[in-house]
Amino acid sequence: WPDPEREIDAIYAWWQSNRRAGKASVLFSYAFGKAQRVLNGLARRGADPVWLHGAMITLTELYRDGGLELPPTRAVAEAPKGTRYAGELIVAPPSARGSTWMRRFGRPSTAFVSGWMTLRGRRRQRSVDRGFILSDHADWPALIRTVEETGARRVLTTHGYSDVLARYLRERGLDAEPLETLYGGDGEDSAVEDLGADSRDDGAP
Repeated sequence: WPDPEREIDAIYAWWQSNRRAGKASVLFSYAFGKAQRVLNGLARRGADPVWLHGAMITLTELYRDGGLELPPTRAVAEAPKGTRYAGELIVAPPSARGSTWMRRFGRPSTAFVSGWMTLRGRRRQRSVDRGFILSDHADWPALIRTVEETGARRVLTTHGYSDVLARYLRERGLDAEPLETLYGGDGEDSAVEDLGADSRDDGAP
């Protein structure tokens, strides 16, 4: 993965560039963990208050109560009618993209932060202006190194490209196979994220 601090720098620079242009910046991020990691990085850069979608509020306050340094945050749902968002940063879950909730921001610059942004096609698929690469997952070399360091003879793989990893480990002489779970797919829209993002819409625009 690229240096996470450089990615946070890039997110901050993107926001400030949009501010100078008089645009709102909407950053799509997973509500559990990823959003708070980004907010922590922005706090260390002296960020101004950040607006949050309703799906982000409870989890973010739990992280704050746990001692994580975060910038001041405000709930979009509690903004007075007629609030102008030009120059502001709004953090929202991926499910907010394309929803009526987005109308209040006019024509914002949009970005998505995820390890999946490593693949250029993902950025085009999500129709965002920018993609920032920030992942909480181990990369391929780290996965292989972890398997080797455990000394495991049998490995069950799950989440993401589990078939590919299992096949590779079998070629290296290990007893490996994919493990089917409720959380299949590529991990972009896990059940945890969808539950948090879709259950709270922040109300009408």
